Amino acid sequence: MDTKTKIKEVLVKLLRVKPEELKDDVTLESGIGVDSTEMVETVIALEKTFNTKLSPKEITKASTINDIEKIVNSKIGG
Repeated sequence: MDTKTKIKEVLVKLLRVKPEELKDDVTLESGIGVDSTEMVETVIALEKTFNTKLSPKEITKASTINDIEKIVNSKIGG
């Protein structure tokens, strides 16, 4: 399973959004309404999923799923 698919699975489960809402270029904050608490939970869930340490600042600044995928891949060497 590729990185983007795993990220989307985490977001669907954690944020209770429909998979079809998670287009690659959707923004987490304005696109699906992720608040600061959910963003922290998202970072923690992604760290567990990918067994890596992520910067909450990096993920918060990343505005789309594509951006998050790039950050995760840079950390896991993908």
